[in-house]
Amino acid sequence: MFNVGAYDFLRTGDPSPDTVNPNLWRHATLNAHHGLFEVIAGVWQVRGYDISNITFIRGDKGWIVIDPLTSEFTARAALGLVNQHVEQRPVTAVIYTHSHADHFGGVLGVTSRAEVDAGKCRIIAPEHFLRETISENVIAGPAMARRATYQFGPLLPVGPHGHVDCGLGIAVPTSPPTLLAPTEDITATGQELVVDGVRVVFQLTPETEAPAEMNFYFPDLRALCMAENCSHTMHNLVPIRGALVRNALNWSKYINESLLLFGADAEVLFTSHNWPRWGGVDLREFLELQRDLYKWMHDQTMRHANLGLTPLEIAETLELPAEFLAHEHTRGFYGDLVHNAKAVYQRYLSWYDGNPANLHKLPPVEVGRRYVALAGGADVVIAHAREAFDRGDYRWVAELVNHLVFADPTNEAARHLQADTLEQLAYQAESSTFRNAYLMGAQELRQGPPTNRNPNVRARGLIREMTIEQVFDALAVRTMSEQLGGVSLAINWIFTDLRGTPDERWVLGISNRTMYSSRGHHDSHAVAAVTMSRSLLLDVVTQDTTFLDAIKAGQISLEGDAGALITIFGNLDTFSVGFPIVEP
Repeated sequence: MFNVGAYDFLRTGDPSPDTVNPNLWRHATLNAHHGLFEVIAGVWQVRGYDISNITFIRGDKGWIVIDPLTSEFTARAALGLVNQHVEQRPVTAVIYTHSHADHFGGVLGVTSRAEVDAGKCRIIAPEHFLRETISENVIAGPAMARRATYQFGPLLPVGPHGHVDCGLGIAVPTSPPTLLAPTEDITATGQELVVDGVRVVFQLTPETEAPAEMNFYFPDLRALCMAENCSHTMHNLVPIRGALVRNALNWSKYINESLLLFGADAEVLFTSHNWPRWGGVDLREFLELQRDLYKWMHDQTMRHANLGLTPLEIAETLELPAEFLAHEHTRGFYGDLVHNAKAVYQRYLSWYDGNPANLHKLPPVEVGRRYVALAGGADVVIAHAREAFDRGDYRWVAELVNHLVFADPTNEAARHLQADTLEQLAYQAESSTFRNAYLMGAQELRQGPPTNRNPNVRARGLIREMTIEQVFDALAVRTMSEQLGGVSLAINWIFTDLRGTPDERWVLGISNRTMYSSRGHHDSHAVAAVTMSRSLLLDVVTQDTTFLDAIKAGQISLEGDAGALITIFGNLDTFSVGFPIVEP
């Protein structure tokens, strides 16, 4: 949760303070407008309760909910608002625009598993939604959750010296997301559904802002939802929290396709963040600029790459043209051209810049020690860095002192100078994500990283919807390979609540220090056989119970070598989301 009232300092009409980039300050004041908004007759949005928007479409019998926010608490509050001020209605359908947690995580705040199972509420999503959701939030979950604290800054104090905005919205709630798996997949552009009496025409847009994403059009309302493929800010081609690199070229083409499919008839455009656009002429100009922004970043990055420039050189060379700087929605309040150029380069040419000197570089601690020694010791480095700080050369100070912090993280003078430097970079940043990252780095240099937390707490609501394949894939990432030399075994599994489906029978084994799984058959050479329910396996994964306790309770039937189960599940690593970032 977050306190909406804590951001009242953005609602006073005060000019930008020295500690916030003036352009970011204006953008934050616009994001600070919160409450229930009527977009057009039959369409309402709640904005400012979360980083994302929740949209309510009036159906024949109830509400069609688009993107139920990040948290069930914010989603429930938003539903309560529309029920109180418009009309009390049941939720008859939920549409997920894409596979990011702030667009599905609050689903249990607007409906329930029982309602969905009873057929009272449809869950509609683009194809591969569940696969991409689990990939990002579970397979890469611990690392991404930790890095996301730098992108969104939820641990920063709120105010002009700290957290001001997230670019796409004010702030991200801190409670963990929930999930209900889709009951219907959208598999083709042009696919049309009638949802609670409302016609919806869908457009698939994979590998744009999310690997699984879609836009859609309500022809009877003349309303176009552009999901998160368009916002009132330049978006990320790869977020600083990490993700699959997005396809800027296809992103541009899909926006153009939206223009061709829906632009001539649409009279209102709304998105999953920020605010709508009204009127055909205005929304078409908006789409054209958004289309051209992603195409420009793609084309100019690759133009310079093909001239031989490296990612760092391209990022330093490119400047956003006046055509984009003239409009707020094509400026970098969330994404940043410096980072996006590197993302385009990475998608085509990898992280490697082609210089063999960078092919197998020394790790930060070792290289830091050697640079400090080369400079003549810590005192010399700090003296030089302070001179650079005094003349405002903050990027150089950050580069220089970073080596000293990694060489000797106990050097308090270095830590505080680096913190002061990152703070100054934050105050100048137009991008909210850059600002949050700099300020988080400064805060942790002064106070240390946050207390380690079990990432399963955040993922518990997602794990409940995982398939058996996704569970086994997630467990395999935790395999401590160094402890499995010479081990070769297989265990057969039967999942009693999946009888009659291809997921009933599985093999899970260890081969060449690697965990593997196979669906739909059993291994005749398996050393053990386990019979249990999928739901119980999920209880074990979320640590609500253990295999031993479940076996003692008679919930699991185990035949053969019980030690094989211990070999597999006793050699799984544990993760935390409090690992250090700005220090070794």
